[in-house]
Amino acid sequence: MKISELKKNAQQVRKDIIHMITEAGSGHPGGSLSSVELMVALYFDKLKHDPDKPDSPDRDRVIFSKGHACPLLYAVLARSGYFAPEKLDTLRKVGSILQGHPDRIKTPGVDMSTGSLGQGLSVGVGLAVGAKLDSKNWRTYVLMGDGEMQSGAIWEAAMCAGHYKLDNLCGIVDYNTFQIDGSVEDIMGIKPLADKWRAFRWNVIEIDGHDLKAVLDAYDGAAKT
Repeated sequence: MKISELKKNAQQVRKDIIHMITEAGSGHPGGSLSSVELMVALYFDKLKHDPDKPDSPDRDRVIFSKGHACPLLYAVLARSGYFAPEKLDTLRKVGSILQGHPDRIKTPGVDMSTGSLGQGLSVGVGLAVGAKLDSKNWRTYVLMGDGEMQSGAIWEAAMCAGHYKLDNLCGIVDYNTFQIDGSVEDIMGIKPLADKWRAFRWNVIEIDGHDLKAVLDAYDGAAKT
């Protein structure tokens, strides 16, 4: 997809996020908006998936470890064709398929029920190992928040991925420098973050997460490494 088309999709997704959170009267706009281009580039250009076959065994997997950013996930799923965009108005409503955190059972296109931070990369590692054991070529992408980097489980999973050379796993850290209680550095500093990942044997690509070309190039670079 052309960059210009991806930009239009990103603009629509941003509108969807603001609209559905306003309609719900609650939610997490910051953490959703900060990852828009990262997910638009993935779902509309790089991801191997089929909205008509959400459980296809050959699909790429996406783990939204920062589950509170589900308005973003729901918007890209709706605009990709997993369900009607009109359903976005039901965010956080009783009986809706779009709850305050992703539900793998209720929502088409959701690969993991998330919400407890720090757990998504461990699941991503398990999926990547499973694909290797089964000689499958699908990839796993894990979106994490920078506040999650304060969780020990993240680093255990990172060490595991480096040890087993899981080149079919792509970890994405939304480094927006804030978490719900304030500045990440004020609450528990994580710098130098890129060097920490390198120490765990990861190939690190640092980009402006709102630059769509840079995001696309980063996904390509990750897939070739």
